[in-house]
Formats: sequence, structure tokens, C-alpha cells
Amino acid sequence: MYGFSNLCLLLVILLNFFCLGSSRLGACIRAVALQGALLALLPVTAHGLSGHALVLSASALALKGLFIPWLLLRAIREVRIRKEVEPLIGFVPTMIFGALVTAGSFIFADYLPLVAEHRGGLFIPTALATLFAGFLLLMTRRKAITQVLGYLMLENSIFIFGVLLSQAMPLMVEAGVLLDLLVGVFVMGIVMNQINREFSTLNTEHLSALKE
Repeated sequence: MYGFSNLCLLLVILLNFFCLGSSRLGACIRAVALQGALLALLPVTAHGLSGHALVLSASALALKGLFIPWLLLRAIREVRIRKEVEPLIGFVPTMIFGALVTAGSFIFADYLPLVAEHRGGLFIPTALATLFAGFLLLMTRRKAITQVLGYLMLENSIFIFGVLLSQAMPLMVEAGVLLDLLVGVFVMGIVMNQINREFSTLNTEHLSALKE
């Protein structure tokens, strides 16, 4: 089962690079949705078909793979945006930064004092790489909706860490993390709607025009 988990994690890393290098918002949303669906398989593949793992997988699939991507796709239809135009840092440099932080994540993971069963695995380096990829999206993109995708990738990295501890963590704690994600996306949806209504654009640089 861990072999399938490692395959899912490798695909997650590839999807990180796809999001960092793509300007198409719809494609990026679908990539993050696929990433969420892959992560939803991890509790079952890592810990077996227990009730706890099944509930966690089902809730993650419903929120990460289906409901939240549907909300974001609906948002880009309503505000009529299709592409991320002129990011703060170009797509190729962003992918180069992504490759560097991904390599650094694998190197750094080797020096962590992990238990024997987690050494040499892909959970920790993938979680770190996804965390940094999310930060890159937040810092290098102008569109608010792309920054929401960065926030989702940050939560995906936390979810990967949580899978390693899911046997020890109470289910309510994990449900709370997913609820925080859902609430955060709703809040960002309200913010995007207000930005678009006031400025007719979702470029976050226009927020500098907000003055008393």
C-alpha cells in the first residue's frame, strides 16, 4: 500500500509544478482538485480500511476534490477571468524556484529526526515541497483567485503531515482543519467578489488604492 501512496505523492509534486508554470486559472483549479483527490487516498493507502481512515478520505475528497474546486470554477465564470496575466515573477523563474525548494525539501527531510518507518519515505519531503509551492503561488501571483489556490496547496501540505499522525490525532481535530479550509475559501470568495465589484479586476495590486 505504501507503494501506491508514494505514487500519489509523486503525482502531487508534479501537480505542484503544473500550477507554478500554468497561466490558465481553470486548469490550475482542476490540477489542485486532482491533487486533493490524490491526497484523499492517502489515509486509506497508508493506514488501511479503518473507519477513521475512510471518514477522513471521504471528507477530504468531498471538500478538496469536488466542492471547493466547483466553487472556484463558478467564481472565475462569474468574474469572467481565464488567465493569470503578468505575474509578479514569470512562470519559468517560478518553476525554477519550485524545483529548488523541492530539491531542498528532499535534502532537508533527510536530516530530520524521524522515526524509522518514516525515513526514506515521500510523505515529509512532499509535504514540505507542497508547502513551499503554496507560498510561491501566494507571493508571485497577482490574481486573488490564484492566491486562493496557493492557500489550498498550503492546506494540502498540512493534510499530508496529518496523515502520518492520523492514527494518533482525534478525528475532530482533522475535521476542524478541513472546516477551517472551507471557511477560509468562503471568506476569500467574499473578498474576491468585493474586489471585483469595486475595481472591476481581481489584481491584488489595486488594493493599494484603498485609502482613507
